Amino acid sequence: MVFLIAGASHTGKTVLAQRLLQKYGYPCLSIDHLKMGLIRSGYTSLTPMSSDRDLTDYLWPVVREMIKTVIENGQNLIVEGCYIPFDWEKDFAEKYRTQIQYRCLVMSEAYIRSHYLDIKKYADVVEQRVDDSACTVESLLRDNAQALESCQKYGVEYVLIDGNYCVDL
Repeated sequence: MVFLIAGASHTGKTVLAQRLLQKYGYPCLSIDHLKMGLIRSGYTSLTPMSSDRDLTDYLWPVVREMIKTVIENGQNLIVEGCYIPFDWEKDFAEKYRTQIQYRCLVMSEAYIRSHYLDIKKYADVVEQRVDDSACTVESLLRDNAQALESCQKYGVEYVLIDGNYCVDL
């Protein structure tokens, strides 16, 4: 089984991946770690400030083929990150899709507005963020609205966070 956990920044992708890792013992791949490894090693001219589209276009083909390999080998994996395209299903034949569970975490506008300080407070619960200044109410509202719109457009499953924060697969 492969779990794909997508969503905008600060929605709890890494926390959910950590919970699944503890529950199932599956290995976990953070696409952010892959991104930074490729950037720091000089294997790409992209930077952490490159557009999400450019980063997705660069990273997804590698992650996609890793997922296929995991499934072909009868293994399990948790993949989390914001560089999973919403149309991910087109890249997999049915025999792969039956082995993949995808969820996109999306925070509602009401949740963001009423829990912004909590969102910032829990940003470091699993990982230490070096610079979190880009996380503003406006950026969260914009990114989550775009994620929700894309989930609906592509018909992918999502978890709407709108009340108590309780996310599980």
